[in-house]
Amino acid sequence: MQRRTFTQTLISTAAGAALLAGFAAHAQGLSNRPIRIVVPFGAGGVADVTARVVAQQLSTQLGQPVVIDNKPSAGGIVAADTVAKSAPDGHTLFLMSNGSAVTVNLFSNLPFDMVKDLTPISTLGYFDIGVITDAQSPFKNLGELVSYAKTHPGKLNLGSINVGSTQHLAAELFKTTAGIDVQIVPFNGTPAVVTALRGKQIDAAVEILTPIMGQINAKAVNLLAVTGDKRSPLLPKVPTAQESGVKGFVASSWNALAAPSKTPTEVIARLNKEINAAVNHPEVTKKLRDLNVQAQASTPEQTAKLLQSEIKRWGDVITAAKIPKQ
Repeated sequence: MQRRTFTQTLISTAAGAALLAGFAAHAQGLSNRPIRIVVPFGAGGVADVTARVVAQQLSTQLGQPVVIDNKPSAGGIVAADTVAKSAPDGHTLFLMSNGSAVTVNLFSNLPFDMVKDLTPISTLGYFDIGVITDAQSPFKNLGELVSYAKTHPGKLNLGSINVGSTQHLAAELFKTTAGIDVQIVPFNGTPAVVTALRGKQIDAAVEILTPIMGQINAKAVNLLAVTGDKRSPLLPKVPTAQESGVKGFVASSWNALAAPSKTPTEVIARLNKEINAAVNHPEVTKKLRDLNVQAQASTPEQTAKLLQSEIKRWGDVITAAKIPKQ
């Protein structure tokens, strides 16, 4: 029998180790190919940056590329459809949000089913919405604003961004929950809302906090209340809308990751494990906190329940506001 050289033994051992590693990865449900996260928003926004922060940590954990693919479109339809029709192997994921729940209720004839064609994996985090006024406004807290609106029906204008957006629907929810008659005025973006607010064209606005933190810190606008179920950790002195007397007014924005519906259970489990580890990593938590995002992972079951409850909740808001389907 021919004797093996030391080099041959090393090569054989390395090859065997690589093969075992490949088997281990396969057993855990993922290959070493790049993972793509399809984001339904343009680059630079809070959702996009959140996805990038988590993707970077996932890449480190998995030892393989995790890339962001921005596909902005109305209602995030293009991004969701892309993932729904992708191979169910865990390598193409969708950045889901509360906007996904809105899309189900706001658009007719979707080319996919948000619940049946996508499997939620885990949430990434929640970010707050606030009710703001100009720094010179006579309303110094939410109670004063609501009280005035009730005694002067139809007199106040409440700004938000585009019809059907999270901010717009949160404004509609505020209106119905508080029982006030105010005119909701939609604008094309946050800068336009802030300009109108400071120019006294509107009396108050409902906006996600992240893009207006500069205005808040500079005291150019007053943050009357946040609309989450608890106070923002970055602004602990600012009360919630419920603490301010508007019981039942809770609205926050969130992001999650989802995969095509036929993705194997073991792949979903592996991804959930890795996403939870990434979201709870101290550096990721800090980076998200700096964006005013409260890092929070979940189980696939919890995430699916969140999506279904949000579909019902925002559907009720859209129906009450009589917003026609597009």
